[in-house]
Amino acid sequence: MNTDTLDKMRRMRLLGMHRAFKTSFESTADKPLTADEMVALLIDSEWDDRHNRTIERTMRNARFRYRATIEQVDYTIERGIDKNTVHRLADGEFINRKENILITGSTGTGKSFLASAIGHQACQLGFKVFYANATRLFAQLKIAKADGSGIRELSKIEKQDLLILDDFGIQPFDQQSRAALLDIIEDRHGKHSTIITAQVPVKQWYDLIGEKTVADAIMDRIVHNAQRIELKGESLRRKWTKKQTENND
Repeated sequence: MNTDTLDKMRRMRLLGMHRAFKTSFESTADKPLTADEMVALLIDSEWDDRHNRTIERTMRNARFRYRATIEQVDYTIERGIDKNTVHRLADGEFINRKENILITGSTGTGKSFLASAIGHQACQLGFKVFYANATRLFAQLKIAKADGSGIRELSKIEKQDLLILDDFGIQPFDQQSRAALLDIIEDRHGKHSTIITAQVPVKQWYDLIGEKTVADAIMDRIVHNAQRIELKGESLRRKWTKKQTENND
């Protein structure tokens, strides 16, 4: 009977229940579970299993650059990261409030890592997250527009609870990229949150975007409800390379 029940659970893909039920009758515990306790055990196990699988799927779909976590963030004084600020962001309330985060700093200071860590935490909280390198994203949107799938791709981006645009402004914006950026920001404004990382200060983004009217429209929607984090200090990649060299010596 137990074998038949386990087989039915497996076929119905009740994997959490399957694991819990199998463990329960293989257990050598002296006191067997009551009917209520068994039902609670099976339901809790299935709930946890589905929740964990949802998080794993969300993480895969996010396509993060780094498998970063909040616990791994370096809070040394010279970096300019306030631990309390990051932990407040980690609770996901900024997403519920539809706020943006703008992370700036020189190359190698950990902008992408911090953005990925916040995004990773958002996935853990059940939010839909999508990470994209800005240059690659706009190149892909140009191709999508050419083959007729542009609207579908923009719609997919619009539905994300949190969008991470990494390495913003590495390349100058042409007319198509500006139009795509305006569409993305306009679609998400007041509905979802966006994290943008860039090497240059926010005040220089107008020049990066170009075409004053479009730049004004984009920046007005990005900046007015945004939290800003400016990273400082030596390149972490350079420090890591230096440390590795010293250890080898």
